[in-house]
Amino acid sequence: MRPYPLDVGRLLRHLRPAFVLAAVAFLVALVMVARGPVAPRPVHAAGRADPAGIHTIRHVIMIMEENRSFDSYFGTFPGADGIPMRNGKPTVCVPDPLAHRCVRPFHDSHDRNVGGPHGPIDAIRDINGGKMDGFIRQATAGQIRRCRGQSTSPACRVGPPADLMGYHDAREIPNYWAYARHYVLQDHMFEPNYGWSLPAHLFKVSGWSAKCENPTRAASCTSSLGGPHQGPGSVAKRFPHGPLYGWTDLTYLLHKHHVSWGYYVVPGKQPDCEDGSAIDCRPKLQTVGTPSIWNPLPSFTDVRQDGQLGNIRSIADFTRAVRQGTLPAVSWVEPDFKHSEHPGALVSAGQAWVTHVIDTIMRGPEWSSTAIFLAWDDWGGFYDHVVPPKVDVNGYGLRVPALVISPWAKRGYIDHQTLSFDAYLKFIEDDFLGGARLNPKTDGRPDRRPTVRENVPQLGNLVKDFDFSHPTQKSLVLPIRPSVDDVEGSIG
Repeated sequence: MRPYPLDVGRLLRHLRPAFVLAAVAFLVALVMVARGPVAPRPVHAAGRADPAGIHTIRHVIMIMEENRSFDSYFGTFPGADGIPMRNGKPTVCVPDPLAHRCVRPFHDSHDRNVGGPHGPIDAIRDINGGKMDGFIRQATAGQIRRCRGQSTSPACRVGPPADLMGYHDAREIPNYWAYARHYVLQDHMFEPNYGWSLPAHLFKVSGWSAKCENPTRAASCTSSLGGPHQGPGSVAKRFPHGPLYGWTDLTYLLHKHHVSWGYYVVPGKQPDCEDGSAIDCRPKLQTVGTPSIWNPLPSFTDVRQDGQLGNIRSIADFTRAVRQGTLPAVSWVEPDFKHSEHPGALVSAGQAWVTHVIDTIMRGPEWSSTAIFLAWDDWGGFYDHVVPPKVDVNGYGLRVPALVISPWAKRGYIDHQTLSFDAYLKFIEDDFLGGARLNPKTDGRPDRRPTVRENVPQLGNLVKDFDFSHPTQKSLVLPIRPSVDDVEGSIG
């Protein structure tokens, strides 16, 4: 039976003023009940609510894949700052000191890649003072040393596995290209640091990477792009049961402001190399309760002190929260090695896993108030041609692929702003924390970070990737195992 429409104006005209107020209050209450609980709107120091549309986003989800440069995934994407080309052919090349030739970027159809070394010194030497030509030299550095005086050896006449100069496109990663066409592609997203995965993941949650003489004292921590296992008398050996990281991370501010968060891990294996320059090593187990390169929060002192270890959960809990409409305000989502796209793992397996996660979110009841930030943690030794800006002693590092996926994202927009993972922290702080920063002068837990990364003048603002005047994007549910034709048909 079709209900009769309610003419609220006609009803109120026949009521006395006192009853009008009561009726309005009753109707407002009904609306609030229908919408469910609403998180408090952040208030600036002046005491007035921020009117910006950023608060349309009530759920931020960060998905972090592994070890790809921007040029290796989107170097030929139309309109992006990609590989310099003329007549469809690359105009740049990188010297190969063993083969005595120059290697140009090329299309690579392989599903499994090798990449190159990607420690802090490798990043600096790949960049090579802005020449962006050190990639093959770094990958062959050991081989060059072994070949001195042995130029007649066949191994010394053959160049390295040069897939670090290779790039993929819509033929291998059609879903990622579909997201870029339908939502926002960021073509100047720089890894926040020089080097490998661990400091990148530390920056992702805290805006800093450091080494602590005493992990229970934030003031004892100083900038470091190594890791707690490196060096004589390593922190991990001196504090075998942790914690290892004493400085302040974002969860401290979230907890302080009563903002919900969750860090979701796929149980499995990860290449837990203690040497950031290593390309490969024996994978270690990754579980919810295991502090690791991709799961650093259990080793933060403030997470333990705040009683927040229970917020680090399995991916099954994330899927359940998505489907039930109980997502926290801030979520980090981490794959295992098999689904990470880290060299050695299949690109197709990572894309399928990411697609499944995003499809699930899009089908969930909270998609309309969600922003997904998808990025890759470091460049993995793969070629990129753009010189990173320098903001402090830690970086920026090389460019990585990054996308914004949301019903409020601008359609088919390429964001040319200078960005790093610090922009994710900035967006969350502006959305949920009234602009509070991980600033040792104001956050109530001083540490010795050299820079408040969210405030550096070079850093762009992710708000520019959205149109909050009205939702412009429908969900883009894609096939898990796509063909190019499948994806092209789905986006029209």
